[in-house]
Amino acid sequence: MKTMQKGFTLIELMIVVAIIGILAAIAVPAYQDYTIKAKISEAASLSGAVKLGVELAYSEGLRLIDIDSNADASVEPATSYTAKYVSSVSITDDGAFEVLLKNDSTLGLNTAVGKKITYTPFAATAGANLQWSLVCETGIKAAWCPKS
Repeated sequence: MKTMQKGFTLIELMIVVAIIGILAAIAVPAYQDYTIKAKISEAASLSGAVKLGVELAYSEGLRLIDIDSNADASVEPATSYTAKYVSSVSITDDGAFEVLLKNDSTLGLNTAVGKKITYTPFAATAGANLQWSLVCETGIKAAWCPKS
């Protein structure tokens, strides 16, 4: 009687290795984008307090043109808002503010290192609630930019 060998052939093993290689080639860049986006989303989380301060000042009658870092006591100084990936959040003018990402290449922010994300308020009609437009500086890919 002949005994049958059990196991995989070399071709079968090569096919499995090729499939794993293809999956890794797709997954690694997607994972890197995902982790950078998560790090940059810290900017959106820190912006919440400043947004609230601007919206509060606006709802209490201040015009957007009057809201800046000196006029509104409900907004803390820029150095108050820092975190692992964000160095500051500062009001510029007309209630707009900038979130500055840290300028540290060891943090894994890729091309977003030291870049700004700008939030600008606007009212669709007089007396309406504020809405926010968001602009990410060149160097922050659109896929990394926070949604709000």
